Amino acid sequence: MLFGQSVFQSVLERLKAEEEPAEETQAPPAHRVSGLATGLAFDVMEGISVASQRVGQAYFDNLNAEPAAEEAPPQEPEPVMPDHLARIAPEEIAAELAIAAADTQQTLNEKRRAFAKANHPDGVAEPFRDNANRRMMIANLLIDEAMRRLPHS
Repeated sequence: MLFGQSVFQSVLERLKAEEEPAEETQAPPAHRVSGLATGLAFDVMEGISVASQRVGQAYFDNLNAEPAAEEAPPQEPEPVMPDHLARIAPEEIAAELAIAAADTQQTLNEKRRAFAKANHPDGVAEPFRDNANRRMMIANLLIDEAMRRLPHS
């Protein structure tokens, strides 16, 4: 007991004293909870200016808005096939590889890697992958044949 009152009674008196000044000045808003120093989450909107509220409302209005017809996404330009991908005849690819009798396994592997770097289907646009596949297949056959003809050590 504090000053002749139970702890419960003293807490009740303190709460009652805190409520009395608020009742004299103005009634708490309906969304406030009596006895709490803060209100609910939507209390934060009370201090925002009208202009800010309009901006916020515009944001929410645009969430459901359909994109305007003239605002179509920009289209990428059609890819242009590099000149070398048009050369798919075995003779043309053999000329590019320049396989010579003096080539070794190492030089042939270097030619294969260099050709693959420039012609691999994963590195070209979708419309040109068939040509790139054909070029890679022919180049690999030509290099494999040249390796079979190398003298065995």
